[in-house]
Amino acid sequence: MRFVLGAMLVIAAMAASSARAQESVDPLDALVRAYPEALAGRSGNAILFRDGTRLDAGKADTGVPFEQLLTQASIRDMFLIAYPAGTPSQPPVENFDPGRFRNKAFFDYLYGDCRRDEVRRNLVSLVWLPKTWGRKIEVTRINGVDAQLRQVSAEIDALPLEIKRAAYPVAGTYACRGVADNGQPSMHAYGAAIDLNLAYSDYWLWDAGKKTRQIPYRNRMPPAIVAIFRRHGFIWGGAWYHYDTMHFEYRPELLVR
Repeated sequence: MRFVLGAMLVIAAMAASSARAQESVDPLDALVRAYPEALAGRSGNAILFRDGTRLDAGKADTGVPFEQLLTQASIRDMFLIAYPAGTPSQPPVENFDPGRFRNKAFFDYLYGDCRRDEVRRNLVSLVWLPKTWGRKIEVTRINGVDAQLRQVSAEIDALPLEIKRAAYPVAGTYACRGVADNGQPSMHAYGAAIDLNLAYSDYWLWDAGKKTRQIPYRNRMPPAIVAIFRRHGFIWGGAWYHYDTMHFEYRPELLVR
């Protein structure tokens, strides 16, 4: 079944904080602030990269079906659903998936196309939870993703064992692959995402097959871990109706206030 996004915007307004919902800052300005190393600014409706490249941001089209936005989102479409402030206190309502609309051209230019081996050249290793697990993972250095994850690792490592146990072993970081339900590049394909301990994880496709309605929300990821990732620019898959609670991806543009 195809859903019109107009109803989703009502949902987003109800679920997002009032401050975010009423914010008047243009989303493109938030994008520029989120990626200062890569973006020089904007000119009208175009994003300007520091090498002179211009990308048109398109328009935010509230009449586009949900499934189409998952595969053909404009840059402005990425901001159609406001990411909630704080850790969600209740299950997301139907199709409330803030952050799942991604513009492929923007992220390909930001991080490279993994199919052309453009991402791998910027991967670096870091030790995840050195005091507790101590294994190396690979992530991109672009936009300081590796530096942010080092800080995330240090903060999680300082948590009590019963909480940080959900953060290791790591289930995955870089992988040149698409998202399971729509085939578009995963943020893992850019080296800008991490999946945590499978034993503490829930995923909508595991629980509901390929249904898109009446998905039974589940989550076992500790709020303290979610909060640490958020402070360092990562959104959480557990905030989505199509939940993926092990998944964190670097999307600071959705958290800029």
